[in-house]
This record gives sequence, C-alpha cells and structure tokens, in this order.
Amino acid sequence: MNLWTWKTWKDRPYLVCSLISQPHGFFTSHFYPQTPESLVSVLAPSAQVYRVKQVHSADVLMADEVARQIAGEIASENARESENAIAASHPPLANKAPTPLPLADGVISDRPQQSVWACSADCTPALISDVVTGQVAAVHAGWRGTAQKILPATVSRLVAAGSEIQNLRVALGPAIDGQVYQVGKDVAAEVGLSVAGHLSETALIDHLMSVESPPLLADDHAERVRLDVRRINQMQLEQMGLASAQIAIAPHCTYQDPDNFFSYRRTQEKKVQWSGIVSR
Repeated sequence: MNLWTWKTWKDRPYLVCSLISQPHGFFTSHFYPQTPESLVSVLAPSAQVYRVKQVHSADVLMADEVARQIAGEIASENARESENAIAASHPPLANKAPTPLPLADGVISDRPQQSVWACSADCTPALISDVVTGQVAAVHAGWRGTAQKILPATVSRLVAAGSEIQNLRVALGPAIDGQVYQVGKDVAAEVGLSVAGHLSETALIDHLMSVESPPLLADDHAERVRLDVRRINQMQLEQMGLASAQIAIAPHCTYQDPDNFFSYRRTQEKKVQWSGIVSR
C-alpha cells in the first residue's frame, strides 16, 4: 500500500504521508527559498513556528526550550547593545543581525498548534506524531546524527513527555537512497554500530550486508559501500519497540530526482527543502 501522496499548493508540489494525521508536509525544491515562517501557512496559518540551527548532532529540544533560548539570546543581545550605545554615546543600530537559533537537530512540540521543522538536502527528514496526545517532532538525521541515534533520542524525549511507543508514527521523508549513497567503510561502520553492537569493521559490514533488507550494499570500490541511512533509522526505531507498520519510508531519492529535490551530493549547493508538522 502506498502511504505517500503528492499535494500541491499554488501549483507547487509537496509530499504527505497517510501514516500521519496531523497537518504536515515534506516540501520540495519548488518552494525555495521560502522558510518555515511562510511555509506554515500551507499547513496551519495560526501555528507558531519552531526550528533550530542544525549541526549534525543528537540534540533534541522541546519547542518551549527553543523559545526560551531565543528569548534569552535576544535579552542578552539587547543588553550588550545598550551597554555599547552608552559607551559610544549613540543609539543601538536598527538593522541588527538576526537572533541566532539554538543548536540542535530535533524539535518536539509541547502544546497544541506548534509547528516544528527540519531541513535537508540528502539527509533524512523525519516527522513523528503521537496519535493519542497529538504531539509531534521534526528531526534532521544525517549519517552523523544517525550514528548518534538522534531518532531514538527523540522518541525517548517524547516518551518522557507522556507518549507511548505504540502510539507513535514516523515518516522518513525524501533523502539520498542507499542504492546511490557511496561512503567509506569507516563511515558505514560508525553508523552500523548504532544497530549491530561492537564488532570489528569487517565483521560489522559483513553482518549488515547479510541481514534482511540490508542497510549496506556492495560497491565497485574496494574500500567503499553503499549506505541506506533511512534503513538504519528504521532499524533503530524497531529496536526501540516500534512496529514496522508504524514507520513509513518515502519512495523518493533526493539525489536521483533533480526536478523536485535539492541534493548536496549531486550539486554541492547549500540549498535545502523543509519538512514540517503541526501539533494537535
């Protein structure tokens, strides 16, 4: 059964997953350079926007934590500007730089009508919903974050906030497919350790190539393999107790679909597409 559907907004396509009932979207390159502050109007115009500066970590923040950190940074910046203005005997500059976003790679809602966002351009964008509480999460899971188990970290924070594992639904959006994602064996082993325990590099790679729906595939280059990051994320979630029916993987590859998605590996351009979801 196909869980993924194309929708359009002002003739521009984005993806939704029927596994998730809350308003959400995996937006395509056609929406560039729009940011969540404008994209939220597609999903729920009155929802508040929460996003972070992604740094390939396993750090996950609650939406209210994001707001508090930004408010604290604004207060600190205002205090610094006032001190500088007094010292220099002139008013603060009107056109100051944007307030820095908190550093993290996942955001979880605290309350209703909060939209949380992640951006990607080959890395995995994951949207999570709780069908009972209505709370949601948006996660950026590149290979580094995946090696650090950012999705299990997100699930753990959701559970700590009142979710139950059986009520979670996870949509892993468009990302570079394992068939074309060539990486060094050292990278494959670092990511593979997150699901297979401590084995030697060779034994670990051999094991992950032999399991059902393998996350590692052979490559023509002797020191490289093909890595399916989304499959690793799926395995991590299943090891936490999520059933396979609770997880959907988009049948779209950012690298192989230049008409709809940016791919850093394909073009080396720092352009991204956004994915967002709104809490109930």
